[in-house]
Amino acid sequence: MIDFRSDTVTKPTKEMMEAMMSAEVGDDVFQEDPTVNELESFTADMFGKEASIFCSSGTQTNQIAINVHVQPGGEVITHMDSHIYKYEGGGIAKNSGASVRLIDGNRGMLKLEDIQKWINPDNVHLPITQLVSLEDTSNRGGGAVYDYEEIKKISAFCRENQLPLHLDGARLMNAMAVNGQDLKEYASHFDSISLCLSKGLGAPIGSLLIGDTDFIKKSRRVRKVFGGGMRQAGIIAAGGLYALKNNIDRIKLDHQHAKQLESTLKDLLWVKEVVPVETNIVVAVLEDPEKKEAILAKLEQKGVRAIDFGPDLIRFVTHLDISGFDLDRALDALESLGY
Repeated sequence: MIDFRSDTVTKPTKEMMEAMMSAEVGDDVFQEDPTVNELESFTADMFGKEASIFCSSGTQTNQIAINVHVQPGGEVITHMDSHIYKYEGGGIAKNSGASVRLIDGNRGMLKLEDIQKWINPDNVHLPITQLVSLEDTSNRGGGAVYDYEEIKKISAFCRENQLPLHLDGARLMNAMAVNGQDLKEYASHFDSISLCLSKGLGAPIGSLLIGDTDFIKKSRRVRKVFGGGMRQAGIIAAGGLYALKNNIDRIKLDHQHAKQLESTLKDLLWVKEVVPVETNIVVAVLEDPEKKEAILAKLEQKGVRAIDFGPDLIRFVTHLDISGFDLDRALDALESLGY
């Protein structure tokens, strides 16, 4: 089965498993797991930040960041299709007691002018604007990559207004493979960054929350309160460390595979259009939405899995477990579908 449902379905390679099985471990709640400590230090240095903390998931890192930045009754500005709002189980309200100002924007991305007009004035009737959150790449935007110049403008505005800026960088390394920016310079524009290790990087589990020392100290307390403290976590941290050291450069191959998928899908009669492909996410818009379930079922019969992404949308995500041979088989299956 060739599985395009998500880049979270990848399995550890033999080399990654060997690194995990030989990892030196300790109690991470006591901050005594040497492999976790190495991963956190390596990542902080990689991003030019003071510290980071290893967590079980991107949802957890995002929710911890929001909880540290925002007081109950405050408001978070984010895109209406952002992961922190759409796919984290109402966590902003449940975990932090905050409201959300949802803004529309092209392919999941915000512009400075979108944000400026929704900063609430000092008025007792309104929640206090306390955080801006961006997502790069944008999942619902079909893997779209933020304009770096726009990020710089948003960052400058947030700092002028003493407003924290968080990045949901679940697929940040996919964005960096496209925008070509220096990672440390890019990261300097954010107060906190969430990086997922189990998507395009291919680790089995884990995300990192990155920021300054005081922010990470507060985040460690929130992680504990959220039940996220781990013990001998070096076994899984080793997978993430291996991924950061070995799996970043190969991300461009996933992007090449995604462009090949885009090209094939564009020529199919049952596809109305394809959302422009920039990274490893390919979203097909169907001519007849009523055929979506049948198309997905028939693809699975041919050994290809994709995912329902909306009323008239099917999503394909390329990743390191899909080889060139797998891709050719998938393209043949798509072309032979018969719709």
